[in-house]
Amino acid sequence: MPEIGEVARIVHYLRKHLVNRTIKSCQGFEDNIVYGKVGCSADEFSKAVEGRKVTGAGQQGKYFYVTFDRKPHSVMHLGMTGWIKFSVEETGYYKQAKESTVVEEWPPKYMKWLIKCDAEKVDGQDREPVEVAFIDARRLARIRLVDCDADKIRDNSPLKENGPDPVIDKHILTIDWLAALMRRKKNPVKALLLDQANISGVGNWVADEVLYQARIHPEQYCNTFGDEEIKRIHDSLIAVCTTACETLADSKQFPENWLMKYRWDKGKKDSNVLPNGDKIVHLTVGGRTSAIVPNVQKKTAAVAGDVDEDGGEKKSKPAKGRKRKSKADEEDEDEAEEEEVLPAKKDRSKKVKAEKPEANGDDTAPPKKTAKRKKAKAETVEDADEGADVKEEPEGSKPATAKKAKATPKKEAKPVTPGSRRSSRNKSG
Repeated sequence: MPEIGEVARIVHYLRKHLVNRTIKSCQGFEDNIVYGKVGCSADEFSKAVEGRKVTGAGQQGKYFYVTFDRKPHSVMHLGMTGWIKFSVEETGYYKQAKESTVVEEWPPKYMKWLIKCDAEKVDGQDREPVEVAFIDARRLARIRLVDCDADKIRDNSPLKENGPDPVIDKHILTIDWLAALMRRKKNPVKALLLDQANISGVGNWVADEVLYQARIHPEQYCNTFGDEEIKRIHDSLIAVCTTACETLADSKQFPENWLMKYRWDKGKKDSNVLPNGDKIVHLTVGGRTSAIVPNVQKKTAAVAGDVDEDGGEKKSKPAKGRKRKSKADEEDEDEAEEEEVLPAKKDRSKKVKAEKPEANGDDTAPPKKTAKRKKAKAETVEDADEGADVKEEPEGSKPATAKKAKATPKKEAKPVTPGSRRSSRNKSG
């Protein structure tokens, strides 16, 4: 997911190619999720933007906004896979670092809006025609209009509900402010950093980098740290976010000692090692994948229950019926609406219907085919509620066991009495 540095990259290109220009046309592509989830529509967006002069572009954490010469203005979020593309320049970042000779088609796929500007002279300089497209394949981005003055955009929803930005709000996000925040909360420190209501812009890899640089275990509770540890977290938070924004998320310019440059080989043998030989371990804690370096990130107080005493992931069997999370959820799922969960497999062993007893006068019901399997399962599960999976037997029948059923010889068919139904199982010919 694009985080604070990647959003800074988008804002940079918006200022370069769109600010101070007049939008000739805007074509919105209707999407009842990307627009509709935030009370907007493609048609409303197009009408509000077309013919307007762009006066500015900015960000707060993972959100970015574009202001015009009159309200309304637009606030946008890239979601998991959203991006802004320009017809005159490639704007990809480290995830597209591999060079390619393939010429990308224009207009691109998965567009949510397409803005066009004519060639014009701005501040005495000639500016070429440009087309700008907002794309999102997974439809987790958000595009909205905000009816307020341009200089008040951060005082309105959704920006006002988010915490301070570590780069543009350094005067707010001080050591004392962070210490007060951490001491009134009681959750793992990484969870605190990822909560956008606390601090804007910190995503999964940024949080892991901050905690690695600060030598802090990600699952230690945030209210257990001393002044010196909080200062390390604060300084690391400001430094990592500032570097990510100043380099426009270009990982080639990141310091060589950053965890971020070596953390992506999860599951590969003999990988996940820093240049100094320290091993990188991936933990799935609190539903999120965390990269840590155990030699550096030591625990000094209580940690979350899903991390063992050695800093490793506790191994436990998943509960029955629990939904399996997709790979995308494990990597980065900051918002609840961005989660994708695979449906749980049906537990067919609990839906076996009880067979009806024979109507030929025999009061013993035939043995159930699932009796042996249920008995074996019951013996292997500890502390299970008694009778939780037991089906109620039909009235007039006796409970059957698989062992007795195997040892019981086949009974001879009894003569049918008048008025009774003869079972097909007892037909002799």
